[in-house]
Amino acid sequence: MGVTGTAQQAAGRAQELKQFEESKLGVKGLIDSGLTSIPPLFIHPPETLSGLRPGRPRPDPIPTIDLSGCGSGRRPSIVVEEVGRAAHELGFFQVVNHGVPAEVLDRTIAAVKAFHEQPAAAAKARIYRREMDTGVAFFSNLDLFHSKAASWRDTLQIRLAPALADLEEIPEVCRDEVMEWNQQVQRLGGLLLGLLSEGLGLSPGKLQELTCSESRMMVGNYYPYCPQPDLTVGLTSHTDPGVITVLLQDQVGGLQVKHGEVWVDVTPVPGALVVNIGDILQIMSNDEYKSVDHRVLANPSREPRVSITVFCNPSDRENQFGPFPELVSSDKPAAFRRFTFSEYMTRFFTKELDGKSVMNYFRA
Repeated sequence: MGVTGTAQQAAGRAQELKQFEESKLGVKGLIDSGLTSIPPLFIHPPETLSGLRPGRPRPDPIPTIDLSGCGSGRRPSIVVEEVGRAAHELGFFQVVNHGVPAEVLDRTIAAVKAFHEQPAAAAKARIYRREMDTGVAFFSNLDLFHSKAASWRDTLQIRLAPALADLEEIPEVCRDEVMEWNQQVQRLGGLLLGLLSEGLGLSPGKLQELTCSESRMMVGNYYPYCPQPDLTVGLTSHTDPGVITVLLQDQVGGLQVKHGEVWVDVTPVPGALVVNIGDILQIMSNDEYKSVDHRVLANPSREPRVSITVFCNPSDRENQFGPFPELVSSDKPAAFRRFTFSEYMTRFFTKELDGKSVMNYFRA
């Protein structure tokens, strides 16, 4: 293709992006319009699509850890050991008996689904935006304007802490459920950080002292039916930038984690929550814990997939982060330089999701 052809192609894509964005309808709006093939802006390059559905090793390596007996300062050594091993070897694990009632899980999924499926398009379009001034935004694809191709999902994003979003801006259809979910994740986040701290041989309160779960952002992703799931993805391969991520997923499935050179399914377990390590915790652990690539396949099912992610981050964005001194030695020198969380997030949001981990930029 000549220069002129390339320029025309770029101009056509820019116009297509503009029209999609200005419609404020998201991917769900495309499906509701009756389309039977996906628009070109969602078609991913061959290198992204070539390895989408390889076989996975048996048995499923993502462990499910029972948190029975944890809480009120109790952290059984067997649970500390299991959490530490999963964080070190896989970067992902599921937890059951975590203290969040099953009815809360169900209500939260149902409420976020109800937001995305509101019959009046104007209800969602009202908050379709990319800036987070009010703490609430509905959009499709965080990296829409600087990715190679768009992914087949819509997102409701709500700031939970340290400053809760404007209550009036949180959609009424899910407001109460979001508030309840925030309380549950705040409690569970503290428990998980204690287990992960001890798993590194540190004091249980070490991560809490660094405000590591005091900034929380909720992302309610909606993956509608995709008529051509082999041409696109639900979410491109990426690592999470923060400390830990807590994920509530429904039973549709589609989440995959890279384990070695193979992609494996994170099979939905009824009543379980998925936990994964973020880049910041890998850095603080001096590479003891792993922040690993994960992705979501485009949804081939007529039943939409709903997932609710809470990213737990430090609230002190100007604090210096780097490997814990206790985990640095002559045998294992610091693998990363020190930096502020603010610097880290600025770099994260200036790249497309499907790219090299931002961690590499901060390596010593």
